[in-house]
Amino acid sequence: MKKVLFAALMMFSSVGAFAQHAVGSFNLQPKIGVSIANLTDIKDSDPRVGLVAGVEGEYQASDIFSVSAGVLYSMQGAKANIGNLIAATNRLDYINVPIMANVYVVKGLAVKLGVQPGFNVSNKLKVNNRDAFDNPFAKAQSVDFSIPVGVSYEYSNFQLDARYNWGLTKVFENGKDKNSVFQITLGYKFDL
Repeated sequence: MKKVLFAALMMFSSVGAFAQHAVGSFNLQPKIGVSIANLTDIKDSDPRVGLVAGVEGEYQASDIFSVSAGVLYSMQGAKANIGNLIAATNRLDYINVPIMANVYVVKGLAVKLGVQPGFNVSNKLKVNNRDAFDNPFAKAQSVDFSIPVGVSYEYSNFQLDARYNWGLTKVFENGKDKNSVFQITLGYKFDL
């Protein structure tokens, strides 16, 4: 039992070197990347590939734990072929506000989990390259909630971040679709 406690104590004492930034520090991180989005209940749909860009702030609460919040513009939606005659494209753009808990498992490598409200700022549905605003699925909900899960690696203040946003709320008033979004971003942390 003493050996197990000693091993656990040694493991946790070595964790202190994992964070990149000093305890109590705050940094801002502009970031840009790619968003690969889809809607969950559309069969045989193709993802919409688009831009994700914004800024996140991070507070280093301890050697291994930090909290971050951000504002990100994210292109989302999907493309679907319904039969041989109908091609539909849903372009949904959001301002997302991820609030994340970050745990550094080794130096520079963090696992992330959080909550994310999103606000729909643009909603365009095209069917066979024509606007389809009278379609009941053209009206997207104004607020979307998701759970972001991811990992990041930081080296010399550059951070590569990969996360999946698991949609919790229905995208459209008259449907069951939820957002399903994978994002990869590159950012640079400025210590304040």
